[in-house]
Amino acid sequence: MSASLPQGFPQPTEANIIEVKEYPQYRAVTYKHTGDSRMATRAAFDPLYQHISSNQIAMTTPVEARYVKESEETEVSFLYSTPDMTPQKIDSQVMVRDTLPMTVVSIGVQGAYSWESYEQNLQKLKEWLAQHPEYEVVSPPRRLLYNSPMTPEDLKRSEVQIEIRLK
Repeated sequence: MSASLPQGFPQPTEANIIEVKEYPQYRAVTYKHTGDSRMATRAAFDPLYQHISSNQIAMTTPVEARYVKESEETEVSFLYSTPDMTPQKIDSQVMVRDTLPMTVVSIGVQGAYSWESYEQNLQKLKEWLAQHPEYEVVSPPRRLLYNSPMTPEDLKRSEVQIEIRLK
């Protein structure tokens, strides 16, 4: 990882491991992409980067992609290092939002950030959830992307996650 994690974030899940994790409250700048979810992170990069640059906010890792309505609406976020950061300027293309603490089931992924990899790992989480009926799904899935576009494909790390709670 080339940048630091937000305050209180757990370390990335190791590749091919499924685990339940806790995340603290955090603040992020978000770009809402409508249309093909596979294009969301690419479309979001410039407006999000412009926001952190113009506000002199350091880049953190991971980049978050929430699949609100798969293939229709995706929210891509750059996370602030602390939940109390307040930007001076907010462009109309982005919004700043706070996310409450959450529990997720997560699978660690190593390799290219392909849509096929996302779908395969999401299926593994769904199978895990079917074997753990004590949990219920709280929100649509998300993906955490930890490396820059310059990182070789086979070295990239990510996680696919689903927010859950005990029934």
